[in-house]
Amino acid sequence: MTSPTARLAQLGVELPPVAPPKGVYVPAKRVGAQVWTSGQLPLVGGELPATGLVGADVSVDDAAAYARIAALNALAAIDALVGLDAVASVAKIVGFVASAPGFGGQPQVVNGASELMGQVFGPAGEHARSAIGVAALPLNAPVEVEVVVDLA
Repeated sequence: MTSPTARLAQLGVELPPVAPPKGVYVPAKRVGAQVWTSGQLPLVGGELPATGLVGADVSVDDAAAYARIAALNALAAIDALVGLDAVASVAKIVGFVASAPGFGGQPQVVNGASELMGQVFGPAGEHARSAIGVAALPLNAPVEVEVVVDLA
């Protein structure tokens, strides 16, 4: 069985540094045999690659790519806390999508995060999920992703 760290290497993906919190919280917290991440934005090098509302300022395809980046940032927070190879399965993803009025494609956007989990964890990456449209997100980000994992 291939470890999550080895799968990332096979994908040619490196975990980014954990983004410093933008408020009074920790990036990830262990609770019993689970790790819960705080909401992760699609920060790259400390900056957002885009801002605005999905369906107006940001395309669905771009937003899905940003959801993938946010999920990768969540994995980095998990790795920094317990090590990615300690993850037995992904339990839940919650994706928030800053949505233009009338936009209903939140599931397609959050698929960017869900697909990454499948690539990294294989069948253990299957998870429950919520894809929620919101009026605005911190820093005017188009997406934010939270991840809950079970530990081995």
